[in-house]
Amino acid sequence: MQTDAQSVRETKSVAKVRRNPRGVFEKFPGSDEWWIRYVDAQGSYCREKAGTKSVAIKLYGKRKQEALEGLKLPETRRRLSTTFVEIARDTLEYSRSTKVPDAYRIDCWHMETVLMWFRERAIDQITPQDVERKLTELADDGRKPATVNRYRALLSLCFSLAIRNGKIATNPVRFVKRRKENNERVRFLEEQEERKLRDKMKELCPECVPEFDLALHTGMRRGEQYRLRWQDVDLKRGIITIPRSKHGETRHVQINSVARAALLTLRSRGDGLGYVSPGLEGPRNKDSRPWFEGVVKHASLPDFRWHDLRHTFASRLVMAGVPLRAVQILLGHKRMETTLRYSHLAEGHLHEAVERLTVHPTDTTTDTRQKRASSESTAKTA
Repeated sequence: MQTDAQSVRETKSVAKVRRNPRGVFEKFPGSDEWWIRYVDAQGSYCREKAGTKSVAIKLYGKRKQEALEGLKLPETRRRLSTTFVEIARDTLEYSRSTKVPDAYRIDCWHMETVLMWFRERAIDQITPQDVERKLTELADDGRKPATVNRYRALLSLCFSLAIRNGKIATNPVRFVKRRKENNERVRFLEEQEERKLRDKMKELCPECVPEFDLALHTGMRRGEQYRLRWQDVDLKRGIITIPRSKHGETRHVQINSVARAALLTLRSRGDGLGYVSPGLEGPRNKDSRPWFEGVVKHASLPDFRWHDLRHTFASRLVMAGVPLRAVQILLGHKRMETTLRYSHLAEGHLHEAVERLTVHPTDTTTDTRQKRASSESTAKTA
């Protein structure tokens, strides 16, 4: 008869055989396929196939040691995904360091909306469909195609920087098409409008005429002109250097004779140091030309803004026969599509081509026969 002591020993022996090390388990009893489960350095629960039981025990110990040391898991293992708010911070820092203040301010403004969409989403879980859906919502709310494209561009920049920083492999935004922008509005000064504007300017603020001429003959953006310093003006070579344009890049502006005269007038009013435009040495004011709105109002020019001086510069170049590629460079456009808004102004030669159809065919035939007969008569006489 089995004693109580023997029964206890057998029970402990069976329990010892059946007990597995902590974190090691056989997926299906009898399969001899062993797995491990553990908590990694980021606090995530992980499972990993190991093979035999002995290998599983060793691998479990290794993973626990790695977690204790805070080591990153191999690339083939699951890891904690980066959230969108992290790459948003990286993007705004990049924007602040590479773009002009106005562009950075707009990026911050747009990013507030984008963060409401994706703040805590893992970036590798944001799909092209997610982006398309949010941009469509903007359009449905009445935002113009150009505005929607600005949000798309900011999102694309976020993911492009994340790729560069090794946080994601693909950019989902590149699979989302840009909206077709409506660039039909090209408001530029007619000759009689310019005369009216100049007359009022000479009457109300004659000291501002050089600023007007500089804008009209260089096509600089408002921010570029009012942040321009004399150190970036080379009158000898006839070039203005914009250290940081709208896109954060350096660009060069050509100086013609009218712009040169305007610059010389502005320089004669100061010491040739600091800002080119007078009276702007103090705190920077976003609206640096309040005088212009007053002149436009008194000249009774409907729907005309400072930026339309840039449109006027471009339109007059195109109507003078300057190739669109040259106009693109002079304006500092990154995309030719932006310059093409002025292409209809260069279609005078196309009008001349179709006008040739108005010549009556019989007139041409008669002229040709008369010339041929005259030639034959001359040949016989000879």
